[in-house]
Amino acid sequence: MMKVAKRSPFRSTFVLGVVLLLAASAILAGCNEKKLNVNNAETMAPATDPAADNGAANVPAETPAVDPPAVDPPQYIAPLTGLPLDSEAAQRPIAVMVNNFAAARPQSGLPNADVVWEVLAEGGITRLVAIFQSTTSTEPIGPIRSNRPYLIRIGEAYHSVLAHAGASQQGYDILQHHNKDYLDEISNAGAYFYRESFRKAPHNLYSTLEKLRAGAAKKKYAETVDIPTFQWSETGATAAGEDASQVEIHFLLKDYAVSYTYNATSGLYERFINGKPHTDLTTKNQLTAANLVVLGAKHKTYDDYGRLEIDLEAGGPAMLMEKGKKIDCTWERSSDGVIRLMKDGQELPFVPGQTYYHIVPMTPAFAGHVKLGL
Repeated sequence: MMKVAKRSPFRSTFVLGVVLLLAASAILAGCNEKKLNVNNAETMAPATDPAADNGAANVPAETPAVDPPAVDPPQYIAPLTGLPLDSEAAQRPIAVMVNNFAAARPQSGLPNADVVWEVLAEGGITRLVAIFQSTTSTEPIGPIRSNRPYLIRIGEAYHSVLAHAGASQQGYDILQHHNKDYLDEISNAGAYFYRESFRKAPHNLYSTLEKLRAGAAKKKYAETVDIPTFQWSETGATAAGEDASQVEIHFLLKDYAVSYTYNATSGLYERFINGKPHTDLTTKNQLTAANLVVLGAKHKTYDDYGRLEIDLEAGGPAMLMEKGKKIDCTWERSSDGVIRLMKDGQELPFVPGQTYYHIVPMTPAFAGHVKLGL
């Protein structure tokens, strides 16, 4: 009888392991082959593939358009310049009578004024009325000189405290008997002014806004008032006007001429006197303005000293220069006391920035006081 050999358990286990190993290898090889085929298919795309024809494979995906961030309008605007401010300018304006005699130039502080008026005084010399409202500058202002009735009228249109050194008899009559708020170095506020040694009197009197506001507070003058508002436009009102890149203004004396050159880069007019840059003593920078205004008004001499009466109530012809262009218009004193420029029944806007006004006589003719071009 034949004996059947018993199967070794070790052998059976070994065979089973080999079978499982071969099966796993086959499965892995199949997966690799499938992956290889897919990769080959991607790298060997036919030339007729629309994406390949259009070059789309080489063009990055379009980035969605993003709108520029919205710019919020400034929360605060300086009422007399139209320029943006970080905080509200609510302080009362100060109107300073600034000497413009040759020995007083260059003056100090004019770049910090919101508005500057140039008007004739005695002997054909002009005086400047600088209106300070939005600035907090601590720089000196001056030299400071005396007041006149029409200078008072300019300053009070802005509801300003008037700062000066002396006044004509008519000026004192208005100041002292018509309840004007004023700081006079001679009669009522000497402590708020000071003299400099580098110039001779009377061309050496100065002050600062800090001192003048302290003087106004000491006298208990109102700290806030209704400040007039104006219209502002970045494009201005003169785009269709006559070229005014060069402007020359004559007041009375033949040897005194104010001129301006428009700088298209800065958008400002640069000021000259007798062909030389009119500069600021403190900064050494040339004076500039965004807007130039020339007003025609009747002038009358009323005493042997040559003191003037200037009619700033009746209205008259005017010119406005902005952005290198000039238009003719008229001026009138509105119901709020402010002189405004009008054309075709509408008030003209200013370009934001500092404005220089110039009041010239009506004789021999208004237009003869202004020359455009070289």
